[in-house]
Amino acid sequence: MSESRAFCPRCGDAVPERSASDANDPLRPGAEVELCDSCYFEDFDFVDAPDRIDVRVCSRCGAVYRGNRWVDVGAEDYTDIAIEEVSQALAVHVDVEDVAWQIDPEQVDQNTIRMHCYFTGVVRGTPVDEQVTVPVKIARQTCTRCGRIAGDYYASIVQIRAEDRTPTSDEMDRAKEIANQTVADMEATGDRNAFVTEVGETDDGLNIKVSTNKIGKKISNKMIEEFGGTVNDAETLVTEDEDGNEVYRVTFAVRLPPYTPGDIIDLADDDGGPVLVRSARGNLKGIRVTTGERYEASYEEGNSPAARKLGDLEDAAEATVVTVEDDNAVQVLDPETFQAKTVARPDYFDPDAETVPVLKSRAGLHILPDERDD
Repeated sequence: MSESRAFCPRCGDAVPERSASDANDPLRPGAEVELCDSCYFEDFDFVDAPDRIDVRVCSRCGAVYRGNRWVDVGAEDYTDIAIEEVSQALAVHVDVEDVAWQIDPEQVDQNTIRMHCYFTGVVRGTPVDEQVTVPVKIARQTCTRCGRIAGDYYASIVQIRAEDRTPTSDEMDRAKEIANQTVADMEATGDRNAFVTEVGETDDGLNIKVSTNKIGKKISNKMIEEFGGTVNDAETLVTEDEDGNEVYRVTFAVRLPPYTPGDIIDLADDDGGPVLVRSARGNLKGIRVTTGERYEASYEEGNSPAARKLGDLEDAAEATVVTVEDDNAVQVLDPETFQAKTVARPDYFDPDAETVPVLKSRAGLHILPDERDD
């Protein structure tokens, strides 16, 4: 009985039969023509490697230019970058199984790293190995982001101001924290255009220059969410881009409310007694220092009802409690004259307290909540 065999089209030697799956493998170009092992290995290239790799690296931040953009790779030094670039550039023949490889970098000079790459594997049951050396040339440049930072570029200004007062140090510190956190969050998502250009304090507030209008809007909205107030934006035409499109710089004017939590205010046309402000978000909210009852400004008044500021919690002084007269009054010693005075008894007053914080102002003497343990 005759036996059907396949023969090498080059040398004519018989070749072993292959399974149907091997014969139809789409990953093996030309697999329909099977060569014997001898002829196969004559043209076999274990590793496909470039003669040289050029890498553009930002000398300021370490970003690498790939494709048509700068990419943050998080490498600790240029050797790490070279290893990553070589790893992506090398290709192993599809027929090789059980591939193992390693890279041994050699620093030739400041801008050249010679990468010695060692490969082992199995092809047609035969162990194979190969060594290739790929020089990596490092070109130090400045990425777009670092160039903009160095050039003090900004697209938006956030102005932190307050109505009839100067923003507090806490408010300005919080604005700085929000700006830095916003940039950090956007950088974490891969946005390399996010950065704070400059933070400057002025006589009436704070100016924050940032790289995008999106950052400016986020900072402004966050300030309003936390402290109340309003924000307005205005565009200014600054230039045209290379395509002739108009480029605008946006100023976000944040105006914080006139009163902050902890202020004690005397409302105009209101005989209910001074109010300790608790919140200025939305409508102003607080408590009456005469009764301890809750107060909230009307919708029309918002967070800036007509009032005068009497002081704040930091202005409080300790007063000795003399006696509790009844449910509505208590006698304390005036902290300045040390004379006994009868004052209103708010519901937060502790009848067992020996001393209480009080505020003496043009509106009289009032007991404040004891928040020393809060």
